[in-house]
Amino acid sequence: MSKNVLIISSTPRKGGNSDILCDAFAEGAKGAGNVVEKIRFADLKIGYCTGCYACRKQGECVQKDDMKQVLDKMLAADVIVFASPVYYYSVSAQLKTLFDRTLPVFPKLVNKTYYTILTMADTNREMLAGPKAALQGFFDCYEGSTLAGEVHADGVHERGEVTKTAFVEAARALGAGVK
Repeated sequence: MSKNVLIISSTPRKGGNSDILCDAFAEGAKGAGNVVEKIRFADLKIGYCTGCYACRKQGECVQKDDMKQVLDKMLAADVIVFASPVYYYSVSAQLKTLFDRTLPVFPKLVNKTYYTILTMADTNREMLAGPKAALQGFFDCYEGSTLAGEVHADGVHERGEVTKTAFVEAARALGAGVK
């Protein structure tokens, strides 16, 4: 039975290393018979959470932007892939914004399978502790979240540099394992 896979690329750099790994994951997942959609979060008009908590009373955010369509897709997905470059030992601002803006669907975003894709220029893999903690913090907030796999590409900075590494095949293989 095919899965509904939603890939959320949070890199602000179109065609960047994170984006390339998202495409490889999508190729593998489609090849395994899954329905796959990729969203480039930076292409959408999405504001920051204002902390007004109106969504807790109204069931939806008062901001009229593209986030509602993202939330609907997240709720419908069986599998969600979060991809981010590592900036200052954490995930991108775009991914953090996405996390914060899921408040209108709290606690309904349950029993999802997650994969993560992280890219970074440095080769010190200890730098992954921060972004991994940010991701785990999100997963911990939603019951039944399962981290099923990850590709964390280090030593890639320039746009497209990841294509010269084994990380592309690792992302494709990870996607092919979604069943």
